[in-house]
Amino acid sequence: LARVLPQGENGVGGGAVRVGTRRSQLARIQTDSVVKMLRELYPDVHFEIVAMSTTGDKILDTALSKIGEKSLFTKELENALERNEVDLVVHSLKDLPTSLPPGFTIGAVCKRENPLDAVVFHPKNCGKTLSLLPEKSVIGTSSLRRAAQLKKKFPQLEFRDIRGNLNTRLKKLDEKEDFGAIILAAAGLKRMGWENRIGQLLSPEDCLYAVGQGALAVEVRAKDQEILNMVSALHDADTVLCCIAERAFMKRLEGGCSVPVAVNSTLSDGQLYLTGAVYSLDGSDSLKDTMQTGVNYPQQNEDGPNDDVQHVGITAKNVPGQALQAAENLGVELASLLLSKGAKHILSVARQLNDA
Repeated sequence: LARVLPQGENGVGGGAVRVGTRRSQLARIQTDSVVKMLRELYPDVHFEIVAMSTTGDKILDTALSKIGEKSLFTKELENALERNEVDLVVHSLKDLPTSLPPGFTIGAVCKRENPLDAVVFHPKNCGKTLSLLPEKSVIGTSSLRRAAQLKKKFPQLEFRDIRGNLNTRLKKLDEKEDFGAIILAAAGLKRMGWENRIGQLLSPEDCLYAVGQGALAVEVRAKDQEILNMVSALHDADTVLCCIAERAFMKRLEGGCSVPVAVNSTLSDGQLYLTGAVYSLDGSDSLKDTMQTGVNYPQQNEDGPNDDVQHVGITAKNVPGQALQAAENLGVELASLLLSKGAKHILSVARQLNDA
């Protein structure tokens, strides 16, 4: 890559590659882990981390689903990418909308951490599970998806919004008596080194997870071939296929933060399995189904215009194109199946109620 990025070319001053990130502790840990992998692959390149605040970091008194802005945690970072102030940006994949702004692509999806949701209990409830909490215990979550699924499964519990970064939310839980427990992504807790706080992992039977949850994405300028080639070495093929199927499912449903859409995907023996579901806000109405497809295709060396085909915003040069297409088709077909069963009505009611 030192050859690819000569001194001063491509806006990459002195062979430095600038990496954009949010300022939060978790975002910094995630970015550091990606930069560490890049440094091992390209020891001659100097990587510089540029941290910035985003809209989602600043608006802390409003539920995410109410703000209605799709790129809450990504817009400022993308603006810096567009202005050539940074060369790549590290995100949680679940923060990235299924349609990226023109000119951008996800150049790498790193190996996924545990995608499940986790329950962190108030110290007084240590050793319990959700089903053992006292009636009317308040559970904190800012996710409509989590609340919808858990309201139906645990009608004796109450669910209330909680915002802020991981540190803030844990502080609110521990220092006040407002919440009996909060629900967070297991991946974030593990990356922060707080795995010991996980009191209960929610299986997909209890709670299907968010599209892309647990995976890190590296966003780049789509035309920046050098940087795209560089980061594509970070792709984890299994994670890419699962996340393309999940994102295609969500895109076909036109889902976002403001509606409860949930997934579970697994890859085994060349078969990709996708479970997808939509819920009403209170979880009383839902549709859920599972489909599978084969993704065992050989890598074809087809130089030419097909190299940079995007699949729901992801460019994966080192994964067979037929496998990527099969994964995308799977997501679209599963969403179409749910739509044919009435998913549109459930989602539009959820959207109206949430907006109200």
